[in-house]
Amino acid sequence: MQVYEFVDEGLGHSSYVIDLGDGTAAIVDPPRFPVDQEALIDRSGWRLVWTIDTHSHADYVTGSPGLVARRGVTFIAPVASNLETSHRPVGDGERVSLAAGVTLTAIATPGHTPDHCAYTLEVDGVPMALFTGGSLMVGTVGRTDLCGPALAETLAHEMFRSLHRFDHLPDTLAVYPTHGAGSFCSAPGAAERTSTLGRERTTNPLLSISEEGAFVERLVAGFGTFPTYFARLPEVNRRGPTRIDALPTLVLLDADEVSQRVADGAVVVDACPFMSFGAGHVPGSISNTLRPVFGSWLGWLVPAGTPLVFILDPDQNRSDLVRQCLDVGHENLVGELDGGIDAWTASGRQLAAIPVVGIDRLDGTVVDVRQANEFAAGHLPGAHNIELGEVPNAPLRAGDAVTVMCGHGERAMTAASLLSARDVTVSVLDGGPDTWAKATGRALATGR
Repeated sequence: MQVYEFVDEGLGHSSYVIDLGDGTAAIVDPPRFPVDQEALIDRSGWRLVWTIDTHSHADYVTGSPGLVARRGVTFIAPVASNLETSHRPVGDGERVSLAAGVTLTAIATPGHTPDHCAYTLEVDGVPMALFTGGSLMVGTVGRTDLCGPALAETLAHEMFRSLHRFDHLPDTLAVYPTHGAGSFCSAPGAAERTSTLGRERTTNPLLSISEEGAFVERLVAGFGTFPTYFARLPEVNRRGPTRIDALPTLVLLDADEVSQRVADGAVVVDACPFMSFGAGHVPGSISNTLRPVFGSWLGWLVPAGTPLVFILDPDQNRSDLVRQCLDVGHENLVGELDGGIDAWTASGRQLAAIPVVGIDRLDGTVVDVRQANEFAAGHLPGAHNIELGEVPNAPLRAGDAVTVMCGHGERAMTAASLLSARDVTVSVLDGGPDTWAKATGRALATGR
């Protein structure tokens, strides 16, 4: 038996392919389009037999129902998930024989979600792997507020008890979490993706807390904000996502068609690099540079079901953009502007611009749109922190002058595009706090 890890850096998500040793394979917590995972399986000549989910995912659309439909696999999921899709529900302590001598055992571990299960994988009765999903992670544990603040403490108490359900397992047991660094589903933790129980017992600050009340207090105090689409996807996954067997291709639209689509309610998302957006963009469009976190910010800032038109540079990866949209449940992809921004100007239409400025041209109020923990770690003295996810509700008015900043510029330009649409006078700082500190020789402020 061997476990292969696949990481989506943008979502902070890990999935795993298990070679069961007899020519068959299983996938744990597959993404909506497990292209790389299936490629490994097919290349190795294995037959995919099982797909396994640890809980109702909030950060991405599960790929398990799609694997059932396309490949006829058996989908194992916690009985508490109450799925409406075809699956084999498993309860606490239930054992499933995956292959000769290979057994999967479910361990009910509510906390991150009420339905959560971890799974041990045993070979000839010996535990070889622990798939912890959103319970135990490297250097941390899963957050317990995704079901709403009213349940955060209750589920934190459950998390404490769930973690102790691993107490009988050996220190040498490999730990394979689903969430990790970069995931909004976890409390702040380490950068590594996998671990062992012994290492976590020694180094994980939350796992080392022996008193339940202290654990709960420490855990809930560390939560930051998370994308708004997290409230919607668990139900999408429970009912079963729309079946999409292959990534669709974006329809090419001319400038007239884009204008008509916008008049009908579509939103233009410009995925070009932020400097290009600043130099010239379709008025009213949203800047969201195509990068690994593109989908997370799209899901956070644009309501589900919104018709989307995209603007890209010629060399950008359309398939990656479409995959990220569908991963977070955005399926109303109208198309892209054929010829990009040059086609817009060639049609005689005007561009808008947002200046990108150096530290010598900071104008008005400085708004830092990084997450609160990033801001607290070091920011420009006098800067105001409005997280990017909160920018649509920011108390800024038409005519206000602000310079927006983040760590590099991508998030700042997204925020500036949203504020510009409200007639706020905006510019974007080229660089981040470290750029400012190096240029001025001054110390960054810390704390809130």
